[in-house]
Amino acid sequence: MTNDLHTNLHKLHTTVLGVERISRNLGLTNTDVIDWCKEKIESADDVVRNGKNWYVHPDEVTITVNAHSFTIITAHRTKSSN
Repeated sequence: MTNDLHTNLHKLHTTVLGVERISRNLGLTNTDVIDWCKEKIESADDVVRNGKNWYVHPDEVTITVNAHSFTIITAHRTKSSN
């Protein structure tokens, strides 16, 4: 499914603190966080815009992206409903 987020993946970025937060939340080490998020967004079937943010749900992860600036705000593991 193509949407504004997929069309603008080349604009995706985050801050230094964003990289630290996402790496910590997901347990990523020695990983390019932006490339990792791009790959997950490209493969996700569940991409929803709600207000000013995009919410992407690939592989039990939620990635939050600002819809105007394409800044990755955060990413975290989705709590399982067991």
